[in-house]
Amino acid sequence: MRTSYGDMEYDIPYDRNGKYEPRVVKKYQNTLTQDMEEKIISMYAKGMTTGDIKSHFRELYGIDVSDSTIIRITDKVLPIVKEWQERSLEEVYAVVYFDAIHFHVRGDGRIVKKAVYIALGIDMDGRRDVLGVYVGENESAKFQLSILNGLKNRGVRDILIACIDGLTGFPQAISLSRLFSPKQKHSIVLFIG
Repeated sequence: MRTSYGDMEYDIPYDRNGKYEPRVVKKYQNTLTQDMEEKIISMYAKGMTTGDIKSHFRELYGIDVSDSTIIRITDKVLPIVKEWQERSLEEVYAVVYFDAIHFHVRGDGRIVKKAVYIALGIDMDGRRDVLGVYVGENESAKFQLSILNGLKNRGVRDILIACIDGLTGFPQAISLSRLFSPKQKHSIVLFIG
């Protein structure tokens, strides 16, 4: 069998009636690369670390997968993520919710606190859409303004109602943003929380 880890030999047990159906490697399958890559990407998307994925493959399949192989496979989704992050948005959203959650992340040998911001929009037809997910060091007007300007650059011209829960810096960013200019009397900012 050809895999992204090299060639390997395997024996498929036979039975008289030919009813044996292997689950990991299907009958007559001679490559395993695509299946394994999909599994690695799926595990990574669910938040498993490289070490978790390695141990999972070792336990389930008896295969040792290197860190570099896992990184090479997961890096294949980066162009897809970038395309999603830069996609065009609707011109007008009825409601956009802005919120953040804080995580402690290990980086450079120390643990730092990072904020993950999400902008969830409801368009004029009532459809929900995650407009963007952003990672920032802290809550500042400058960072919030970059989020709002990013939405504007992707086609958003007006937000009728913006819902925030007291995110530091957002009131200042909204006042600086051209999405919420004083000329747009119909825009409302709700502070929830």
